[in-house]
Order: sequence, then structure tokens, then C-alpha cells
Amino acid sequence: MEYGILTIIPPIIAIVLAIRSKQVFISLFAGIFVAELIMVKWNIIGALNNSLNGIVNIFTEGWITKTIIFSFLVGAIITLIQASGGVAGFIEYLTEKTQTIKSRRGAMLLAYIIGVIIFIESSITILVSGVVARPLTDRYKISREKLAYICDSTAAPICGLIPLNGWGATIIGILGVQISSGVISGNPVEILVKSIPFQFYSFVAVLTVLYYIITGKDWGPMKKAEERALKTGEVLRPGSTPLVSTEATEVEVKEGVKPDKWNMLLPLIVLIGMMPIGLYITGEGSMMQGSGSTAVFWAVLASLAFSGIYYMVKGIMNLQEYMDYLYKGVGGMVPVASILIFAFAIGNSISALGTGEYLASLVQGRVSGALGPGIIFILGSIIAFSTGTSWGTFAILMPIAMQMAVAMDASIYASVAAVVSGGIMGDHCSPISDTTIMASMASASDHIDHVKTQIPYAMVSGVIAFVLYVIIGFIA
Repeated sequence: MEYGILTIIPPIIAIVLAIRSKQVFISLFAGIFVAELIMVKWNIIGALNNSLNGIVNIFTEGWITKTIIFSFLVGAIITLIQASGGVAGFIEYLTEKTQTIKSRRGAMLLAYIIGVIIFIESSITILVSGVVARPLTDRYKISREKLAYICDSTAAPICGLIPLNGWGATIIGILGVQISSGVISGNPVEILVKSIPFQFYSFVAVLTVLYYIITGKDWGPMKKAEERALKTGEVLRPGSTPLVSTEATEVEVKEGVKPDKWNMLLPLIVLIGMMPIGLYITGEGSMMQGSGSTAVFWAVLASLAFSGIYYMVKGIMNLQEYMDYLYKGVGGMVPVASILIFAFAIGNSISALGTGEYLASLVQGRVSGALGPGIIFILGSIIAFSTGTSWGTFAILMPIAMQMAVAMDASIYASVAAVVSGGIMGDHCSPISDTTIMASMASASDHIDHVKTQIPYAMVSGVIAFVLYVIIGFIA
């Protein structure tokens, strides 16, 4: 059944409510409810029943359940590698290595390199790079705003470009909904991998950070911050209020445990190494045909099993202590898992309602399919900026973007990348974004100062990305 203009009401409600209230969960549920309300011909009880059933029924699909469990267990890994002294040992190791760094450029490069090589989770990336580099950047009179920018701009972009993490699992899951509903065809892992070369904002953001570090050619508010720090030694703006990292943001090393970098590196190596193995096995010899949800599920289980045995053999913790830290980490991932649940549910509802097809029909013949990726990128940036969440943006925009791309004959890979890039770009500019706040906290920067100095840089990267999407739209 075709619902015409009514199909755009649920996503509009979800987006407007998210912008106005900043409550992504409530907004997504409202979108689900209104979509079901339309499909049951305004029967409120029936719509409420279908909405709740729709959320519950996502667990009937194994790959969705695995993805959600994975998101919980990643939190356990993050907690365990901190409690075991792995993160502390890694920081200590890198700090000793930096004794040979004798320049502002070297201090900033340390933060940059850490941000690039640690891609397991954006928050831990930001925390490690900020905590490790801050003593050096302060010594060499580098503004806290500049450090926050480096930490922030090498976290989410790298997680998007190297999707062996919750980011990849989330996007694979959302794409899986579109495939199972018949909107697009193919393997979600293959689609994600092939979209990576088109994630223009992430590439530009990471490269521009390196450019500013090497050349020192800052401009705008960032230039003023750097000049202040270099000339006066004040790494913070006088009168500013830094968001200092507190013990609540990190798990203390277990008492009596000696920090050792391998307590972090080995579990992460197992996690990363198991991912391609899982894809190869589930794909029956072809990694590109493998099950992404199963692979990441196996990977996180293998990492947790290894870390538990390894820590107990080394005498770091006993089984009860291991389980206590595991549960603590799982509890910390409830918000992320909740976003995933609502993301899958609203994706199903929007697909069933035909929102994407209707929007595509409005622009078909009026807007060239070549402009599709560019338009999607702009929409993603606006939504992420307004809501402060890139994952919520994926949930709202990805189903619509896929249906529009099919109808306009635009590149599926570029469209997927445009959603991801738009979500990351808007996230970088948003003062209510968790990663932006985390960057301010880890670098001990004033949060508003961080936002004001980063927005101009993010906007320039965004403009470059938009131009590239327009170009690729015409040639792809």
C-alpha cells in the first residue's frame, strides 16, 4: 500500500524532536510509533502494540542480536584493559619513548599517531591520546584547544575508516535491515568495505590535522589560541573552565597490579585478528561474503576469553574480579546498545512505510542522481550537529538514503559513505556530542573553546568533502 506524503511524517517527527529535545531515544520511538500509526490506519492501541512488538521482534533475527551483544561486550573489554593495568602500561611505555621528542611538532605528532593506531573505540582513543600527550603539549606551549582538536579529529574518522569496531558492526547491521527488506541487494560487509574509499570527510579530516601539525599554519580562533600559548605560556584561555578528566571517566588499575602494556595490546590483537578469521569462516573461504555480525561477535568473545585466561594465569585478577569488571563494562554500554535497538526498529518501520521511495519520487527527474551523495552528506551533517550523535544519524538517514540512491540510480557505496561522513562531520561541530565533550575532558580544555576553534576547521573539511561527493556523483 502506498501512503503518499504521510510517509515523510515519521522521519520528520523523529528529526524535529531530536533537534528540539536532544533526546534521541524518545525521538526515534516517536518516529516508530507514528509510522505504525499510519500503517494501522490511526488505531492508537494497534500502533503502540506494533511499535513495541517491532522493537522486541528485532531480537528474532540472529545477526541483530549478535550486533547488540557485541556492543555490550566491547564495554567489558574497555573496562578490563584499564583495570588490568594495560592502558596505564601503554601510556607509561609511550611516555618513556617520548623522551626524545624535543619540539612542538613532535609532541603533537604523538597525539596524532596514538589517535590513528588505536581505533577500537573512539572514547578510549581520545582518552589515551589526551592523557599521554598533554604533559608534553603543555611543556612545549601547545594550546589545550589544539590538543583537543587533534584528539577529536583522529577518533571518529579513524573508527569509520577502520570499521573493526562497534562502528562497523552498527553500519553493517543497519545495511542488513535494508538488504533483508529488499531495498538494496548484496552483502552488508562488502558494501561497507567498498564505501570506505568514498568516506571523504574522514580522509580530509585526518589529513588536514596532519597538515596543521606539520606546517603550523593555523588560522582563525585556533591561530589566536596557539599564539597565546606560544607567547605567554598560557595553554588555557584566561578565565576559561577546563573539563578536567576525572577518575569517573576511567577505571583505576587494580590494586597491586603492575602496569603492563601487553595487558591491553594482546586482547586487542586477538580482537582484531579474529575479525578476518571470522569473516573467512562464515564466508566459507571468502571474507567479503562473510557475516559481519557473526565475525565481530566471535572476535569480542575470543578477546574476552583470552583476556580472562591471560589475566588469571598472570595473577592479575581472579574469576570473580574478572566478572565484576566485565559486568561494569557491560553496564556502561547501555546507551550505545539502546541506540542500536531503536536504530534497527525505526529502520524497519521506515522501510515498511516506504518513506525513501516517496522522497525519491519527489526528486526523481528534478534532481540529478549525481547530486544524491552530496545532498545526503549535507543532511547527515545537519542531523548529527543538531542531535549530537552520529549513530542516531545513521539510524534516521541510512534507510532513506539507500532508497533514494536506488530510485535515483546514485552510487550505493558513495551514498553509504556520505551518511557516515555526514554523521561524523556534524558530530565534530556539535557542542552536545559525546566525543566532542570527551575530547575537551581528556585534553583538559574549556569545552566551548574547543568547539569554537574546531568548527572552522571541520567546516572547511566539510566543504571539501561536499565538493568531492558532487564530483564522484557525476563520474561514479
